[in-house]
Amino acid sequence: MDNPLDNPSLSTRSDLPELGILTGADVLRGLEGRREECVDVVRRAYLCHAAGRSANPESSFLRFPDRPDARIISLPAYLGGEFEVAGIKWVASFPANPSRGIPRASAILLLNDTETGYPFAAMEASIVSASRTAASAVLAAEALAGERRAARIGVVGTGLIAGHVWRFLRDLRWETGGFTVFDLHREHAERFAGSLAADGAGQITVAETAAEVLRASDLVVITTVAGEPHIADPELLAHGPVVLHLSLRDLDPAMILAAQNFTDDIAHAVRERTSLHLTEQRVGHRQFIDGTLADLLNGTVARTPGRAAVFSPFGLGVLDLAVGKWVWEGAMAVGAGRTLPDFYGDAVR
Repeated sequence: MDNPLDNPSLSTRSDLPELGILTGADVLRGLEGRREECVDVVRRAYLCHAAGRSANPESSFLRFPDRPDARIISLPAYLGGEFEVAGIKWVASFPANPSRGIPRASAILLLNDTETGYPFAAMEASIVSASRTAASAVLAAEALAGERRAARIGVVGTGLIAGHVWRFLRDLRWETGGFTVFDLHREHAERFAGSLAADGAGQITVAETAAEVLRASDLVVITTVAGEPHIADPELLAHGPVVLHLSLRDLDPAMILAAQNFTDDIAHAVRERTSLHLTEQRVGHRQFIDGTLADLLNGTVARTPGRAAVFSPFGLGVLDLAVGKWVWEGAMAVGAGRTLPDFYGDAVR
């Protein structure tokens, strides 16, 4: 039997585990000042997944017939190696929420003990999700750029994810001359520009179009809620930028075919009408995808100097597990969060 002192997910008061709870505030406190460490956690998780020490089934999409833009996604996964954790993220995306005064995305992450199967932690996961996405993005940006420097950074879509990407770039001390930003809602772009300026991000320009952002920037971050491609001119890539295509559906296949393409997991990313999926449907193959981020990290593929590179990560459940467990362990070390020692109790026997 496991020694509870060796495994903090098991209760010391019974043979059933306690259930720990972390709020969004707990998670955010666990990330502040530790974003470089978070990027390293994501890097190790990618390499563990690439080495075959994981199980990452396809995400399942729950859609609503009367609200086609809304969805809830389940991401079950197992990550072995140094992580040894299973779990599931249940994340909702309801684009109408901001008009109600609440964020578009909400999520919860459950972590399961891999010896007993019992969930030992439940945490607010929109911050976990945004942080692993941002960490993945800056990891790919450095792998593709070869350094932590961009003459100008462009942002298309200035919501929650864009803010997290900026905080990771800031905390990893990226050098830049400034930002060019665009959002369909200009007031959102201006608000984001103001927060960047207040945070010392350099000279900030609010653009009139997404195309203007791409032309002006050598590192582009795309984080919209677009369901169909809306950027279609390959000439926008002629100067060879690195494009972090985090929202997956913004680029027309012509843009994809004009660039080198990298993702996190090819089988996962070429589905659900992503730009990569639409490109496959157009050309009938996947040879336009050069490799994965793990391939870049392992040195088995490389970016062609001077050519545009697009990173389109579908978002793997194993990353949520890695970041979630890391946050959980940090919280336990400082006595944060709360536990429900009788969550299971005699009723489950």
